[in-house]
Amino acid sequence: MLKIEHLNKKFGKKEVLKDVSLTLSPGQRIHIIGKNGSGKSTIFKIITGILKQNDGTVEIGTDDVIGAVIENPGFLEYESSLENLKFLAELNHDYDEKLVKELMEEFSLDPEDSQPVSRYSIGMRQKLGIIQAIMENQNIVLLDEPTRGIDKEGIETFVKILGQLKEQKRAVIIASHDDISNLVYDRELKLKDGVLVEEK
Repeated sequence: MLKIEHLNKKFGKKEVLKDVSLTLSPGQRIHIIGKNGSGKSTIFKIITGILKQNDGTVEIGTDDVIGAVIENPGFLEYESSLENLKFLAELNHDYDEKLVKELMEEFSLDPEDSQPVSRYSIGMRQKLGIIQAIMENQNIVLLDEPTRGIDKEGIETFVKILGQLKEQKRAVIIASHDDISNLVYDRELKLKDGVLVEEK
């Protein structure tokens, strides 16, 4: 499904990732914990092709589709939330308006709200980012600090939706510097000094 082997990444002389390996199976939920700037986002950027590694390989199954929230989600700032999600889904010709509206309502976002995303709070933008990462039935979902700025009710919705993804055998990697309440992982990994190790 997703296999990372011996990734190394440098920015100038700074070695951010050192021999990082990871295998992700269908339905698996993995947590990568690490301080800000530890390289969590760099792993996601390499998986999605935004960055190129110095060494190592990333293998993704031919039928696998990646959805991702990496750092600050980018949007068409002067369009509404629904227009943004429609635009993003139609890039892959896979827009399911009924599903998108249901996800928005679950996250307490009004699909009929015409205000531009530029007026949205950090938490509201994060909710939109999560929706775009899962709305096309992506089966590998990468979430970088996904609950940043999200209210308690939104976090509860997020945990519930992750449970649904697991039932659907969709795999999730969450990178964060802290724990998310009531969320249980299959594996907990720690990224420190560029090295990814299993947490006891």
